[in-house]
This record gives sequence, C-alpha cells and structure tokens, in this order.
Amino acid sequence: MRALLFVSVAALALSACASNPMTTGSIGGDPAGQPMDRKQQALAQLAAHYKKSPGDRAAIIYYAAALRANGQNDQAVAVLESGVAKFRNDPEILVGYAKALVAAGRLEQALNVVDRAINPTSPDWNALMVKGAILDQSGRNKEARVVYGQALKIAPDQASLHANLGLSYSMTNELDRAEAELRIAVKLRGANSQIRQNLALVVGLQGRFDESRALFAAELPADQVEANMEYIRALLTQQNRWDAVKNSG
Repeated sequence: MRALLFVSVAALALSACASNPMTTGSIGGDPAGQPMDRKQQALAQLAAHYKKSPGDRAAIIYYAAALRANGQNDQAVAVLESGVAKFRNDPEILVGYAKALVAAGRLEQALNVVDRAINPTSPDWNALMVKGAILDQSGRNKEARVVYGQALKIAPDQASLHANLGLSYSMTNELDRAEAELRIAVKLRGANSQIRQNLALVVGLQGRFDESRALFAAELPADQVEANMEYIRALLTQQNRWDAVKNSG
C-alpha cells in the first residue's frame, strides 16, 4: 500500500502543469487532465519559447513543469539547474527544482533544495507542503506531519494540505485519521477529483466497499470504478487483511 500512497502524495503535492508561458504564478493543477495532443502542443510551444528566451523566469518554470508532466524528468532537472544558477534565491524556482529532483528519484537533494526555498521568518505553505511530501516519500512520516502542521497554521483552508496529511496517515495504516483529514479536504475550496478518489481509496481500505464504490462512481467511468475496487481487494489480500475485513462485515 505504501507504493500506491507514495504515488498519491506525489501527485497531490508535487503535481505540475504547463500553463501560459507568459503568465507568472504558482505551479499547480493536474496535467493528467489534458488530452495527450494538447499536452504535446503545449510542450512544443514552451520548448520554443524557452529556446528563444532561456533566461526568462516564467519560461524556465513552465517549461520545466511541462517536461516533468511529460515524464522527461532529467531534462526538467537540467532546465531548473540552469534556472537556479540565474535566480539563485527565487523560492518558486527552488520549489520547482525540488519537485523535479523528486521525480528523478533524488529525494535527499530535493529536501536540501526545498529547505533553501523556505524562509524561516515567513515560510510559504506550498513550499512546506512539498517538503512534507518529500519527507513522506522518504519514509519520515512523523516529520512530514509536523511540517504539514506548520503549513496548516499558515493556510488552514487549503484542501491539498489536509489531503496530504490524510495520505501521510494512510502510509502508516492509520486509516481513521486519514479519512478524517480527507473528509475535511473534500469540503474545502480547491478540492479536486484526485482528492475525492483518495477518500474513496481510504474508505475502501477499511472494508466499506459499497461506500467506496459510490465515491469512485461520482468521479470515474464504471469500468475504472470496478478496476479500482479490484485493486483495493488485491491490496487487502496482500496485507493479509482480507479475511478480517470480510469477518467484520
């Protein structure tokens, strides 16, 4: 289950999309929601803009994000290494660099980079969330939760923070606490389908299959719903929890 939840946490906290390369702002969103042809078209446009203006801050951020969304992680790292050389103390570029390093499997380096992006006198909640996700993926779940707690003091109504905290609890099989945080998350502005599906996952892992199926059905086509339910049963079987779940029902 940890492997599945690593993916979930990474997708929530470390997601990236390629937006208008001429628009500054935070990196966020769900690249998986774009059709493949549109992704490739956006990537080509961003590549052309970056080639023309490699020192443009927005071009660096959005081109690297698009590369990472396309699975070109080493290239994204290279673009952001160049960006950090030009904008050494830019927190948004440092956070993007940390995300790219995570995608490339370089967790320890990513943690060092994201720490550089966090101003201890005025920390940014998004940078803290990324740090928490890196700690979770490193197996340092208790430390991750402390960091999420710090971020929640700054931004208590951020759905992604509650969702990541919930998934952190899921990683250590504290499913009741995971569900509580995810239920807070889905009620907040900014909650997306991915967060609602993670709630369905956690509910299913507690053996409440009808409720889990209904939650998935609100988000996915019928064939994907049943595939997810089969996957949950497989996870429970691998953990030797299937018999306990059946007997408790």
